[in-house]
Amino acid sequence: MADRLGLTSSQTVGPFFHIELPWPDGADVVPEGTTGAFWIRGRVIDGAGDPIPDALVETWQADVDGGFEHPDDQRPRGERTAGFRGFGRCPTDDAGRWAVRTLKPGVVPSADGSPQAPHLAVSVFARGLLDRVVTRLYFGDETEANAADPLLRGLSDAERETLIAAPTDDGYEFDVHLQGADETVFLAV
Repeated sequence: MADRLGLTSSQTVGPFFHIELPWPDGADVVPEGTTGAFWIRGRVIDGAGDPIPDALVETWQADVDGGFEHPDDQRPRGERTAGFRGFGRCPTDDAGRWAVRTLKPGVVPSADGSPQAPHLAVSVFARGLLDRVVTRLYFGDETEANAADPLLRGLSDAERETLIAAPTDDGYEFDVHLQGADETVFLAV
């Protein structure tokens, strides 16, 4: 019988996300000076309530007409916003903060054709996560659209609150809690 080897020590992923994946215009979904642009700012927080200083946050969203900058989206749309990419990427700083400059997305149809409230897909990469976690960010001033959104309707009040970004003077605030009492709802994608 062969000798059994001992367990290999565990390894965490990163912090190479913070070091290797950002690029200079990553936080700009739209260029500075774009009419209607605003900031979405937040923090990534661990289960103990501490900031995660070496995470990476990615956002993906529709444009103001509800269309995506992707060849599979063949729906007719209005005039495109110059420089709109639909994608943002921002590393967190020492206090776990991140920010992206963007525009509010339009309504996107669900698979069954029902409207989804304006939202961003948000992915978080961090040490200790073998895979990204994915959630959505909905806008706190879209009360009527949020009430009709299929995903939000399927959540409890407490769960729903973890997906709502609060309006601020220059945009919105959205914290992602990876664990704990305020844990953000994450989606299986």
